[in-house]
Amino acid sequence: MQVVFAIIMVLVSIFQLGANEKNLPYTPVIMPNGETLSYEMDKDVKVFHLTAEPVKQEFTPGLVINCWGYNKRSPGPMIEAVEGDKVRIFVTNHLPDPTTVHWHGILLPNGMDGVTGLSQAPILPGETCKYEFTLKQHGTYMYHSHFDEVKQIGMGLMGFFIIHPKNPIQSVDRDFAIFLHEWAIPEGSVDINPMEMSDFNYFTLNGRVYPGTDPLVVKKEEKVRIRFANLSMDNHPMHLHGYAFTVTGFSGWTIPKSAQYLGNTIDVVVGNTHDIEFVANAPGDWALHCHKTHHVTSGMNHGKPMKEMAHDSDMSTNTLLSDGFPGPFGKIDMSGMFTILKVREGITNYNDPGWYKNPVGTVAEPINVNSEKQ
Repeated sequence: MQVVFAIIMVLVSIFQLGANEKNLPYTPVIMPNGETLSYEMDKDVKVFHLTAEPVKQEFTPGLVINCWGYNKRSPGPMIEAVEGDKVRIFVTNHLPDPTTVHWHGILLPNGMDGVTGLSQAPILPGETCKYEFTLKQHGTYMYHSHFDEVKQIGMGLMGFFIIHPKNPIQSVDRDFAIFLHEWAIPEGSVDINPMEMSDFNYFTLNGRVYPGTDPLVVKKEEKVRIRFANLSMDNHPMHLHGYAFTVTGFSGWTIPKSAQYLGNTIDVVVGNTHDIEFVANAPGDWALHCHKTHHVTSGMNHGKPMKEMAHDSDMSTNTLLSDGFPGPFGKIDMSGMFTILKVREGITNYNDPGWYKNPVGTVAEPINVNSEKQ
């Protein structure tokens, strides 16, 4: 009897592991430089644990900033679930201040909405609060602090909440999630000024700045979705080189096919999420970046050109300043909200394949204007 019980427990463990890692009824979302929050099953309830706490966030190797986040990172780990799931989320407060969590855009009972003083009392330091609700919709959503939002969101208390449709639609091969944020960090400091309203000098994708951002690696002809989220003080026009994509989602909701539209730049609005989709039929290393030019820099200081700052011997070592980062044709002079979509033929995994080798005759090159016929 004990042997039978042991076998049953092993099978249950395998089943629960499968619910988290294998045989999923959806394509798991990839959060470059991030992670997905694990869960446990309590009968028919998915149980998640979040801890709000101070974190040391590595924006890029050599640049570490004191932030606030969840489970030792900012943005926090991505919650993934399925429409119709019942979820229970325990939030423990290890911050020096009270906090709450708001489930941004998610339809739920009023008392689970997480607004301090309006729908719940604050979670005091050292306390744990339980949120529990059934997911009634699907789409790209967020979670974030709703206590002293200027400070706590400014310090990094935010994350993705992805809800997959109960009946999968518009399936994709690669599904990415990128959280946009901006920070005001005094020159050479490790501390954020969350009270800044407009003068930001670091701009991140999933809490990282280039060259610390992981590339998005895709096999040629795969269908790709990229989900963007923004809780910063500015809109961010995200531009993808090499492709015309279809805008398929806004604010968590799927846009009807009759209203979807093509573009190469999507203005990711403050407080919203946007989904884009395309077929990766053009091999290469394609830039993906915010098209506000100051947002593809790092450590800017008013009144001094970036390249001059990069050679200023008086600058602190905890400031990312450079006149460029190594690329296949010299220096890439973009940082901040910049990463690379790497589309390849013939790859067997999604490890970084290195730089793209362009076919002969397909790279722009200098010419001798005196000998070249115009």
